[in-house]
Parts: sequence; structure tokens; C-alpha cells
Amino acid sequence: MKLLCLDIPQPGATLEKYQPHFVAEARHAWGLYKTGVVRDFYFRQDRPGVALIAECESVEAAKKALREFPLAKAGLIDWEVIPLGPFLNWELLFASEKS
Repeated sequence: MKLLCLDIPQPGATLEKYQPHFVAEARHAWGLYKTGVVRDFYFRQDRPGVALIAECESVEAAKKALREFPLAKAGLIDWEVIPLGPFLNWELLFASEKS
């Protein structure tokens, strides 16, 4: 299952509070990438934060992996996990028009 994962900064979270966790955060991200759990990492352009594309068996499996990020363990972020599916409406573009 493909999932869009958006970080949610928690109340009181600041860059200063994030900073001590950055190296461990990057190591954890690399580990998830190597195991195929996270496929893509992006910085958000609308606010500070990240968006990840994950591949997991379920939303709960993704949340379990994401809760292991050091910033999540420190209570500084949470995650919104959105399951994605194939866009099936392409067929409408190729359907013959009825005269």
C-alpha cells in the first residue's frame, strides 16, 4: 500500500528543540529507505516540515514505523498518514463518445 505521510508539529515544537535530534532523525530515515518502507522524502514548501511516500502493508504499519522517528519519540511531531490508490479515471479519457 502506498501512503502519503505528513509530519504534524506538536504544540511547543521549535527548531531549537528539533536540532538535537537531526542526526538520529536522518539515520532513522536512511534505515527506513534502505528497508523499502519509505520510498521518497520531500521538504514541504508551504511550511517547515516533511512529506514522505511510504510503502507498507497498512496505515497502522506505517504509523508504527513513523512513531520510531526520534522527533516523534520526543513528542515534537506526529504524523498524518493518507492511503493512496491508483487513479482509475484515466479510462474516461479514452472512452468513445456516443453520437
